[in-house]
Amino acid sequence: MHILQFAKDLKELLTSTKSTIGFVPTMGALHEGHLSLIQHAKQENEITVCSIFVNPTQFNDPKDFAKYPITIGEDIEKLLSVGTDILFLPDVKEMYPFGMDNLELYDIGYLDTILDGKYRPGHFNGVCNIVHKLLMIVEPTRLYMGQKDFQQCLVVKRLLEITQSSVELITCPTLRESDGLAMSSRNTLLSPQGREKAKAIFGSLQYINTNWQSISFAALSTHCARELCEIGLEPEYILLAEADSLILLPDFDSSKKMVVLVAAKLEGVRLIDNLLIAH
Repeated sequence: MHILQFAKDLKELLTSTKSTIGFVPTMGALHEGHLSLIQHAKQENEITVCSIFVNPTQFNDPKDFAKYPITIGEDIEKLLSVGTDILFLPDVKEMYPFGMDNLELYDIGYLDTILDGKYRPGHFNGVCNIVHKLLMIVEPTRLYMGQKDFQQCLVVKRLLEITQSSVELITCPTLRESDGLAMSSRNTLLSPQGREKAKAIFGSLQYINTNWQSISFAALSTHCARELCEIGLEPEYILLAEADSLILLPDFDSSKKMVVLVAAKLEGVRLIDNLLIAH
């Protein structure tokens, strides 16, 4: 596996080949969900590139950025174990040589006003900045992301439209622990007791998915919010939306493809998850 820290070296290596390139951008603290994206990329491309960069411009809370888990040594071992071809490991100066005060502004419209766009102002513009920079460097054939970051996937889809990119976005299913908790780098920040409580997030999604045909969304979301609060979680939102556009829905509509999205804080750690409603 090639490990490169500078964009010029990565571009030089990649331009010497005419191979198809699968790209998996990450912020490190890798888990099986990340590795499944890489394995997917390996099946569909001749070269697989993974990047690890904890992007400061997508953190609207400096404390959240400061405590984000860094496990580079373990990450490298995991990438080797699944046969990753190239790891791009830049520092902040490499990705933001002119500083972070005058970022490009991306018009992602409605997506920036709801859910994480509403609760994490500036977050998605930071995501767009770093993803665009990485795509310009790697020039992949396909870009792989996980469905756990449902809104982020739609934001990146919009970014590709804005920039008229030919990159194909592949969204892969969320990988879960045996008790249903969505795999996330942030899970490592939870205490054992917190980790046990966190599984209730997926439990709430399942409860809504099971009962949507007989109970209103308002009643189901209120019930789930109360249940989460009782065990110590702080729900930020439990919302229903059209899966293709994330236009929020007041209640279930069987004529539409629907998704329920949840964000909640536990022990100061912000966790997100979602589930497509089964018709």
